[in-house]
Amino acid sequence: MTGVLAMDARIGVIGAGAWGTALATMLAADGTPVALWARSPALADEIASTRINGTYLPGVTLAPTIGVTSDLALLADKLVLLVVCPAQHVGTVLSGLPASATPRDLVLCAKGIEAGTGRLMAEVTRAAAPHDRLAVLSGPTFAREVATGLPTAITLACEDGEPQWKRLSAAIARPAFRPYYSDDIVGAEIGGAIKNVLAIACGVVEGLGLGENARAALIARGYAEMARFGVMKGARQDTLSGLSGMGDLVLTCASRASRNYALGFALGQGMTMAEALAGKATVAEGAHTAPVLRDLARSSGVSMPIVEAVCRLLAGEAPAHTVVTDLLARPLKAEQAGRERGD
Repeated sequence: MTGVLAMDARIGVIGAGAWGTALATMLAADGTPVALWARSPALADEIASTRINGTYLPGVTLAPTIGVTSDLALLADKLVLLVVCPAQHVGTVLSGLPASATPRDLVLCAKGIEAGTGRLMAEVTRAAAPHDRLAVLSGPTFAREVATGLPTAITLACEDGEPQWKRLSAAIARPAFRPYYSDDIVGAEIGGAIKNVLAIACGVVEGLGLGENARAALIARGYAEMARFGVMKGARQDTLSGLSGMGDLVLTCASRASRNYALGFALGQGMTMAEALAGKATVAEGAHTAPVLRDLARSSGVSMPIVEAVCRLLAGEAPAHTVVTDLLARPLKAEQAGRERGD
């Protein structure tokens, strides 16, 4: 069953984690045929036979029009491919995707920065699939809510502008899944990557019992760091203040349903990284992104004290209460000074 799709589908989803499974479920809810790729043959067999992804999205039954495979070559001819594998594996996975006779639309749904290279996912994809068209799907999205049909709005940033947007929005939009157009690929990516790191910090605040005031302040100051870094990378301010920036930041920094927030909460409760991650099948992308983001910010002269603090905590250099105390001890200054002078 891992080598044969149940039906011919024009749209494919690369990655059968919680988010990939949710997107496939949302797209297939109206009877649209969807091809879902899982890296593991065992997982592909399990989903195909039970119609449930018990490892990553238990309790959600997959529509009969979702075909499941572990053979990536079977997705090579799809007109639209949603790339939903973990950010650190995007390059490797797409390097194994056979070329297509005609350009495909690759919609990047992974959020992160590649360790070792500092590349955003669009840069990784351009190197691995230079002949395909790129778009970025990002915004405030919990997988289970999307899978169960709850209302969701996202940014869909298109490299080729409005013609690509019209084509992709027709393929992806659903009554409860509303994409908003942007042509700011960098801005859509920056928000999705940085919010994961900031969510770890907000989880720490709850784990330490520091209250809602502290979390709200952290979100606001974290957004200032996101804006400084994003503008330096060429992102537009309006993108960063929209769904893929502030919208995603608010959602991810407010609930333990976020893997990154849950990791921070565990660290705030006194767990080690090993203890917090033990037995977890899902990936907290912020843990991979944080040190890369810190290094990029340092090399560019962009001040990101919250990101620096998260890195210290993840590296075991200081306990959570010390890291937060050090943040609170930073010099007093005008609120807008950080954005104007980078401090």
